[in-house]
Amino acid sequence: MSSKAMAEFIGTFILVFFGVGSAVLMGAEIGFHGIALAFGLSIVAAAYGFGVISGAQLNPAVSLGFLTSGRLSMAEFLVYCVAQILGAIAAAGVIYVIASGKADYSLVENGLGQNGWGAGYNGGYNLNSALIFEFVATFLFVTVILGATQSDAPLGFGGLAIGLTLTGIHLVGIDVTGVSVNPARSIAPALFVGGQAMEQLWLFIAAPLAGGLLAGVLHGAGITRSPHVR
Repeated sequence: MSSKAMAEFIGTFILVFFGVGSAVLMGAEIGFHGIALAFGLSIVAAAYGFGVISGAQLNPAVSLGFLTSGRLSMAEFLVYCVAQILGAIAAAGVIYVIASGKADYSLVENGLGQNGWGAGYNGGYNLNSALIFEFVATFLFVTVILGATQSDAPLGFGGLAIGLTLTGIHLVGIDVTGVSVNPARSIAPALFVGGQAMEQLWLFIAAPLAGGLLAGVLHGAGITRSPHVR
């Protein structure tokens, strides 16, 4: 495995372990605000830890944005996506093993931080709400990432800006979908939980990828890119 692939694997592991782990292991104690902060801090940690190696994209939707903006090759995109998904699955597996050590934990009853919508899931928002939120939130997230990592962006602040943006997105949308904006983050717990989580997984792949695609196209066209970057 290349150093970039390993960085994406470990970085995505950090994202899912901190973020999803906080929801599964500490959700009742820290609530939505704490979970939002955990996701944001995970991005900050991974960005400063692995950004210099791979860019710490940690998300197929982000990598798609880099691809369509011309800042990532197709070969790198495919490698990144595989590494990100595997890293997320590994983290979800570790969280499941830890959670299973609690006597009253049940995968069926308690879940594994999977995304979803509809009756019985968080605020009970419908399909349209979930679709719109995931598309818009991912578009905004990837737009911020592309801007914060362009060559003339202020040095040293990209990871912080990206982490704070993800925190804000979670503060807005946890009650809607649990917040994906990242197909890898959604695929991992759904594989363990199955059932409705797998049935609804298509949205958490399609909507984030569409949002990332649009962000990348606009950035590549210079619409959301600094005029000083060529």
